[in-house]
Amino acid sequence: MSDAIVVMDRYELKYVLSKEQIDSFVDALEGHMKIDKYGMTTIASLYYDTIDSRLIRTSLEKPKFKEKIRLRSYGMADNSKTVFLELKRKAYGVVYKRRVETKIKDANDFFNHKVDIVAEGQIAKEITYFRDYYGKLVPSCLIIYDRVAYEEENGNLRLTIDYNPRYRIDNLTLDYSMEGIPLLNNGEAILEIKIQDSIPLWLSHILDKNKIFINGFSKYGKAYEKQILEAKERGVNYV
Repeated sequence: MSDAIVVMDRYELKYVLSKEQIDSFVDALEGHMKIDKYGMTTIASLYYDTIDSRLIRTSLEKPKFKEKIRLRSYGMADNSKTVFLELKRKAYGVVYKRRVETKIKDANDFFNHKVDIVAEGQIAKEITYFRDYYGKLVPSCLIIYDRVAYEEENGNLRLTIDYNPRYRIDNLTLDYSMEGIPLLNNGEAILEIKIQDSIPLWLSHILDKNKIFINGFSKYGKAYEKQILEAKERGVNYV
């Protein structure tokens, strides 16, 4: 899977849905939206952070501005496959995403400060500045999920449903496996609505009818919190 879009600015609204809500919601989309050409796609995002987890700790404090960096693959990667190095920022509710195409080896060299940029252009320079600003960034958490994306014909509305979200904090590479520890209860999934302005009235009615309420779910944040809880139960300090 490849995507020519390298700059995305939008609102992203997130919801955690039960199995019953998912089924009802998908049925209600009939006639309004359709699954995009990719169908279900397994996505893996390897998040990088400082040694003391500064980026995710700051994000969990819910500031007006926060930022993350990740290496993303569509399906399991290998040394020859294109992956995407993404810089994601959120300011006053608006999500700004910048990304460049690269390879795993080039990304590793970049984070090990063997090369200054991973691609040509202004976006690569922004990503390099981010790396240099935070100093040493290391693989911190791998988030994996099976995504189905819906698109609106002749419209800007896009939504995704992420099934079986999972994570791991070992074997932190995109070419090892697509396995991980579940993030949610069995059958639950994450709905994301991606809009440029406001939610259309028909979609608001569907959300209300199914009692689907926004909760600002963060996959990386949830994984980090689960690790802290599990570490405390074992009597271990987890940064």
